[in-house]
Amino acid sequence: MTTITLYIDPGTGSMLFSIIIGITGILFFALRALWIKFKFVLSGGRVKDTEGGVLPVAVFSEGKRYWNVYEPVLDEFEKRQKDIWYLTASSDDPALSRDYKHVHAQFIGEGNKAISRMNLIKADIVLSTTPSLDVFQWKRSKGAKWYVHIPHAPVDLNMYRMFGLDYYDAILASGEYQIDQIRRLEKMREMPAKEMVLTGIPYMDSLKAKIEKHAGKDRNNSPVVLLAPSWGSNSILNRYGSEFISKLISTGYKIIIRPHPQSFTSEKSLIDSLMSAFPSTDMLEWNRDTDNFGVLNEADILISDFSGIIYEFSLAFGKPVIYTRPDFDRSVYDCSWDDEEPWTFTTLPKIGRELTPENFGNIAELIESCISGSDSVELSEARKKAISETWCHMGEGAARTADYLISKLEELRKEPDGNKK
Repeated sequence: MTTITLYIDPGTGSMLFSIIIGITGILFFALRALWIKFKFVLSGGRVKDTEGGVLPVAVFSEGKRYWNVYEPVLDEFEKRQKDIWYLTASSDDPALSRDYKHVHAQFIGEGNKAISRMNLIKADIVLSTTPSLDVFQWKRSKGAKWYVHIPHAPVDLNMYRMFGLDYYDAILASGEYQIDQIRRLEKMREMPAKEMVLTGIPYMDSLKAKIEKHAGKDRNNSPVVLLAPSWGSNSILNRYGSEFISKLISTGYKIIIRPHPQSFTSEKSLIDSLMSAFPSTDMLEWNRDTDNFGVLNEADILISDFSGIIYEFSLAFGKPVIYTRPDFDRSVYDCSWDDEEPWTFTTLPKIGRELTPENFGNIAELIESCISGSDSVELSEARKKAISETWCHMGEGAARTADYLISKLEELRKEPDGNKK
């Protein structure tokens, strides 16, 4: 009896194995997509209370942390008695408990479930802060005509992950420099021009109105320093830790430490050790309030990382900031395509002072200089200039956003072929 032995060399075997895994993966995800679509239809995913099951304006929110961005716009639609659908991935989103009559808030599931629902949505307009449309798992729905991006911070539009805004039809901007950035990217990538609309910043308008309402209330006689770091290896608490907190306490000022919420999960041991070493006192507070308005309003100066909260505190509250500059790898961001320096990088050194190993030991003098010393006037003038560059139509953001969406809706309904992409 002859025995036949088959031999496959390691390279060929590895290739065949990869092919089998690849085919299996394709079949799995194809069947999964069909199952999601089937469940979506069975679960009543189709909207039944609009003409033809098509929503006029749908807002997609990744979660309640973006509520401050959408709230002024939704309030404006409610005031005008115009219907708008707010689709959120948070079951405890504040919108769900509001007594709206024209804002129809719905929880559409978390994570991938919410994305799957949005991938099949039927709407004339979809408004969202979420980048990377048609890049990763969030796809343009064949049933949606027009996608509009609303930023969640008054900063560069080319500092999203690469191709982050490429497949939106329109972007709501707050400064001319943002329009210039998008136009340069479109030219380099040979893409059609999007509609760029200077609407302003609705949530910053609301924040400013709230600040003015609370002006002069609950003020302290001595300065209050707010340390509000981000999380991760570049954060202040990771870079400077207990030594920095000790330096802050030695200033004699009241110190409020508000770690990033993610720190209590991803850096629990670090936060626990710091809170144990520096327990709360009359002059030291560890803050975990859901709403950060109280501590931002109380503080006289903010110490933070390279974070969006810096611009809220500096531009809306009109107060000085001290920041740390992290290592920033531009290669994965759209700004890596742009020869011009991002507005954020050129503006931050003007409206704040950088915390470095060299001035770390003189933090008391740095704080005093920013609040009332030699730097205070220069920082104040820089803030005014930054506002003029990145906060157009102050106080009109929600109204201008609603104006655009309602006008675009009328235009799309006159042109059934509005889904151009």
